[in-house]
Amino acid sequence: MINPIHDAEMVRQQKNLTNTQKRSNAQTREGVLVNSLICPQCDSFNLNDTMDAMVISEKSRMPEKLYERETKKEKSLFPIAGVAVGVMGAITGISALIRHSSKINLNIDSLKRLSGTIRNVALNDEIDQAWYRIVECPNYKTIQAGVGVFAMTAMAFMGKTFFDGFKDVWVKKREADIQKNLQENLVAVETQSFSGKMQIIRSMLSQKAIELNKYLNIEPSSTNSFKALMFKGSNSKKPEKKEGYILTGLVTFASIVGLGFLSLRNLTKSKGHIEKFVKDTYKEINTIVKNSTASSKKSDMANLENMFKTVEANEEDMRKILKPLDWADKEEFISKISKYNKKSTVEANANCGGGETPKPTFYSHVNDYRAFLYNYLLDTDNKQFRALFLGITGLTAIGYGGKLAGDAIKEVQVKKINAETELELQKRLVSTELRNFKAKKDSAIQPLVEEFYRQVDAGKSKAELKTMAENILFEIKNGAPFVYS
Repeated sequence: MINPIHDAEMVRQQKNLTNTQKRSNAQTREGVLVNSLICPQCDSFNLNDTMDAMVISEKSRMPEKLYERETKKEKSLFPIAGVAVGVMGAITGISALIRHSSKINLNIDSLKRLSGTIRNVALNDEIDQAWYRIVECPNYKTIQAGVGVFAMTAMAFMGKTFFDGFKDVWVKKREADIQKNLQENLVAVETQSFSGKMQIIRSMLSQKAIELNKYLNIEPSSTNSFKALMFKGSNSKKPEKKEGYILTGLVTFASIVGLGFLSLRNLTKSKGHIEKFVKDTYKEINTIVKNSTASSKKSDMANLENMFKTVEANEEDMRKILKPLDWADKEEFISKISKYNKKSTVEANANCGGGETPKPTFYSHVNDYRAFLYNYLLDTDNKQFRALFLGITGLTAIGYGGKLAGDAIKEVQVKKINAETELELQKRLVSTELRNFKAKKDSAIQPLVEEFYRQVDAGKSKAELKTMAENILFEIKNGAPFVYS
């Protein structure tokens, strides 16, 4: 028997019911089923009449799928053991790599050695920065500015909590209105589905009554065989459409080759641009060397240093280019740039990288509207600080409020559109649900009608055939799948 909870109409009806309403509906359906399908006591001790009346076939068999058993091989422990051994093997390999790295680190060239890392502690939050300044430099201004930032943070948090809650309540109320309208609109859809199912049952009753009644008014004969009385129609399978795998493969291969060629062409052009840049830089270097004087030596050295580093000039080329210059520290200059160009890494600037390792250094990088309040409280006489604080804080509040209002309106509009989409989907599903209902009805009635035809060929009396036909019609009207109001 089809579980009524799985019926599409029941799913739609159950979606927004309370638990009490769901239990009440389930009890009502249970009572209807019991009252409709309970079998009255029979006085006879022979089931032949019952089998004929209920159109029970002696040749009916259980479906083959019922006896299928899924055979799963017992999982072996080898995969688990393999994973454990593999993980430990990987750890062993990593430890060997660390050992090898420690060994080669002793003899590596100082120019190729990685630079040490600096421990920087970033204060990216204005609260952290304000507290750090209070601890680092406790005075009237830092304490006043810190307390002001703390107070504004608390105010902003409470305001955000209130408006977020207000938005959630407003959206929930609008959602309740949307759901109410949706349920009211779904009444017509459910009515259409219900009336369609009833119409299917009435139509099937009419068709089968006329069809079965013909065999109650004629004598069974050899020409009236079971095979000739089967439902007409054939379900011929359409030939499978072959996909153009070969064509798809050729197009994909051609696309890969074409894109690869285009990539190589782009790289070739990029190489040409780089070579042109290096060539132009060397021309500029030669011009500076040619026009260099004693008074411009300092600026010329700075420019030449940057250019030589840019083109990564080697020591031999620099000596050749700088040969015309009569600088006392020329060799030191060349050696310095050559050493820089040979290094694999560079050290961070002390102003932003910090001091010696492993001692920490602190720096603050704040991107927060509260930073402007902090600056203003440090110097309340600065009108620009006050204008920045009021302007940026106001824009931040307006921006957050606008975003909150926009999100609330967006959520409500999305829920409205989703409700409209759900309503449209349910309307479109009515025809699908009716076809599904009709197909299930046919699958339940077809074996009974076939058994009726067999009994016609077997020469059953008209009284017995009438009883069978009546039970077939009764099954159409009251059998699965069921219709509920």
